[in-house]
Amino acid sequence: MADIVIEAVHKDFGAVTALERLDLRVADGEFLALLGPSGCGKTTLLRIIAGLETQTAGRVLIGGRDVSALPPRKRGLAMVFQNYAVFPHMTVRANVDFGLRMTGADAARIERQVGRVAALLHIEPYLDRYPAQLSGGQRQRVAVARALAVEPSVLLMDEPLSNLDALLRLEMRAELKSVLREAGTTTIYVTHDQTEAMGLADRIAVLYAGRIVQIDPPADLYRYPRSMFVGGFVGSPPMNFLRLTLADGVVRLGGLRLTPPAGAPEAVMLGIRAEDLDPAGADDGFAFEVRISEPMGSHTLVTGQTEGQPMRVIVDAAARPAPGAVLHLAPRAGHIAWMDAATGTALETAA
Repeated sequence: MADIVIEAVHKDFGAVTALERLDLRVADGEFLALLGPSGCGKTTLLRIIAGLETQTAGRVLIGGRDVSALPPRKRGLAMVFQNYAVFPHMTVRANVDFGLRMTGADAARIERQVGRVAALLHIEPYLDRYPAQLSGGQRQRVAVARALAVEPSVLLMDEPLSNLDALLRLEMRAELKSVLREAGTTTIYVTHDQTEAMGLADRIAVLYAGRIVQIDPPADLYRYPRSMFVGGFVGSPPMNFLRLTLADGVVRLGGLRLTPPAGAPEAVMLGIRAEDLDPAGADDGFAFEVRISEPMGSHTLVTGQTEGQPMRVIVDAAARPAPGAVLHLAPRAGHIAWMDAATGTALETAA
């Protein structure tokens, strides 16, 4: 296997900058997700690593070897695309062993590798079928099997589950995580779906406007966002933000007196997750006026406002507060994120 090092990679498309002097290290065997909205540069970065796109500046190293000027076939990697990219005129077996045949592998190795990855991805019963005879999930398994059969040092995946329905995506996500953990392949996975990234990755790199704005393990990214963008992008529902004013070193929110980090500016944003708000007495919390309640099975998602600012709260599944009802809430200790209202950046990781 191999580690990946991105050094000061920059990419311009004419007058448009897609990536801005980006640095990144992916450890040998690590599963890294590139997460961000459309147009943030994540697919461009993946294509540069693959050799399908040429960087304007900077370099790419795989396993300590500078591959910046090498064509894709010489980089020792494999790629799985969003649209499966399986060959419709070939059987599943021929699809899976295609890369091996192209590299001149002998018959014994081809048979061994096809058997191994077919068992790993549970596609043995389909080896003599054609892609048109398979479901979307089965075709995606074939695409992953073909990539793994050549034993790549690096596996690149570009939104490989986005064409699947919700239930199948959930099943494939669990299967993919198990398969890649067993294979031990260094993997970079592009997605705009934060649930996918949180469930699969060892670490997540969040991109915005061609830059990595935060890179952390999923739990740290979720709990300690370094900016309002990350807090608002990662999590469903996104983190709530309330604009508050500092006076005498504290901010007042209903009956609460909260202390931001030392050196906080006059205007701050209090960030709190919807599940981190608990019922409180009228004098020990703040008033939240209900606008709508949405039963979600395991919980109820309540949308409303406090002090004229929007907020979402997760309450017990049995609770169905009516529109116009007023709840009194308080944030759980240690679960507040403080942001500079002017810059949107964290004053500290958590308070």
